[in-house]
Amino acid sequence: MKIRTAGRHIKESFKSIIRNGWMTFAAVSAVAITLLLVGSLIALLMNVNKLASDVEEDVSVRVYVATGTEEEEREALRSELEGIDNVDTIEYSSREDELDNVMGSYGEEFGLFEGDDNPLHDVFILNTTEPELTSEVAEEAAAIGPVVDDVNYGGAEADRLFEIMETVRNIGAVIIIALIFTAIFLISNTIRITIFSRRTEIEIMKLVGATNWFIRWPFLIEGALIGFVGALIPVSIISYLYLSGFDTLMGYLSGTYFGLLPPNPFLIQIVALLLTIGVVIGSIGSSLSIRKFLKV
Repeated sequence: MKIRTAGRHIKESFKSIIRNGWMTFAAVSAVAITLLLVGSLIALLMNVNKLASDVEEDVSVRVYVATGTEEEEREALRSELEGIDNVDTIEYSSREDELDNVMGSYGEEFGLFEGDDNPLHDVFILNTTEPELTSEVAEEAAAIGPVVDDVNYGGAEADRLFEIMETVRNIGAVIIIALIFTAIFLISNTIRITIFSRRTEIEIMKLVGATNWFIRWPFLIEGALIGFVGALIPVSIISYLYLSGFDTLMGYLSGTYFGLLPPNPFLIQIVALLLTIGVVIGSIGSSLSIRKFLKV
């Protein structure tokens, strides 16, 4: 688009939007409804992904130290565990700490197990660099030697959890992509109706020598504006609902390891994403719709 004609194209786009009021309303509504579905699903899936990541990160490898292990042997075990690939952090929990945790969870009656009567083990808690590597680290830790009494990370249940979380992410991505293509289809068809009503105008412009791009630019700008305005509606709705429900939902999750994505910067990212999608698919919809009418 040449600079000297840019003003003319923008002016024509605004005039067309106002002149074709009902068609513009239909196109904006199509964008708004579709992007409301897309934005709501993206917000939901991003928070599900956050919760899934919290669940995955809560899965750790617990290495139980054999009863009677001396301090030197325990420190040697720590060194060997630190040498395992993909181990991110190591925490030590003594048998007394483990008993305190049990008493905190199940009650003071477990206080009967004190001193030598304490049946629990010293534990090294290993967190991996990637949740999917948990089983691999557990196998290496179990193979260290006799000072390791047992290794636990949840076994098949943890592996199943990782598979479910990955499936949820993949399905969500497919649905979002499908909705975006649906949005392009709906918008292009809605804009095509608008362009169809102006086909005679386009044909006259072609016959008097206007280039394809000279004709196309006002429609592309018009589609971008329709997409932008249509995106403002779902952006406002989603932002309001998320801000309204965030504190309430976080109240239910208080005391757990889980949480929702904080509104800042999450909502800023959603707003930028939906506005960008609206402008892009509005432009694409216009481009696809007008292509047929340029063949005069």
